[in-house]
Amino acid sequence: MSTRTAARLDLETLGGLLRSLRIYRLGAEARARQHAMDRLYGCFIQAGDLAFDIGSHVGDRVACFRRLGARVLAVEPQPALARTLRLIHRWDRQVVIEETAVGGQPGSAELHLNPRNPTVSTLSTELISAARGATAWRGQQWTRRIRVPVTTLDRLIDVHGEPAFIKIDVEGLEAEVLEGLSRPVPALSFEFTTIQRTVALEAIDRCGDLGYSRFNVAVGESQQLTWGPRDGGWTDARGIRRWLLVQPESVNSGDIYAGLRVDPLRSGVGGRGAG
Repeated sequence: MSTRTAARLDLETLGGLLRSLRIYRLGAEARARQHAMDRLYGCFIQAGDLAFDIGSHVGDRVACFRRLGARVLAVEPQPALARTLRLIHRWDRQVVIEETAVGGQPGSAELHLNPRNPTVSTLSTELISAARGATAWRGQQWTRRIRVPVTTLDRLIDVHGEPAFIKIDVEGLEAEVLEGLSRPVPALSFEFTTIQRTVALEAIDRCGDLGYSRFNVAVGESQQLTWGPRDGGWTDARGIRRWLLVQPESVNSGDIYAGLRVDPLRSGVGGRGAG
């Protein structure tokens, strides 16, 4: 690789990182979302809890979990993003950062980097194929590849302890990540995309195998659950599958939340029906 090419790639990485920080941590919209984010995750996380952020990106969820008083394990395989997280949280002993991917089995895997938009870097070649021709994914390019270590949720729990909540956002590998969890935690969330509904359906099935029976969803970055207390609470696995299958492609993405039989909404807030 020539010096000029390396410099261009470094500038792309820096540009993508700054873009992500502006959108998710520093921009006016990001600041406006903070209250809604705290309100939503406050349904699952209390002060003193441990929370896992799998696929931390630039750490907007890490910041939220810390505002709620939780200890946080931040897991991010992209070197530039992991370094950024270490810099942001260098004085905070309640945040532990693991520079690794998470999957169904420990080992290593090839990470496809999107330097200009690192939030969609992925281990999944299937997601890259699905993105071709999708309107919301137009212009996305995965131009670099690196080898990264892969661990499992079970191994992370063995090392760091059992969390009250796990957030999973790994761009097309959500179902596989859940395969590496053999015992349920009180609640978790995983990203869905309308270009890969099968991945989300498999993740829902895996949640059912683990004993999760209550489901909810927040579309995009709304930070607002679809079913709130005035709507009768959460839906079951059949209901969330039905909801997912009828969404137009324009919905693009969001997060599905899963809880055990005991209602995971600790404070009864967070949904559109909440007063």
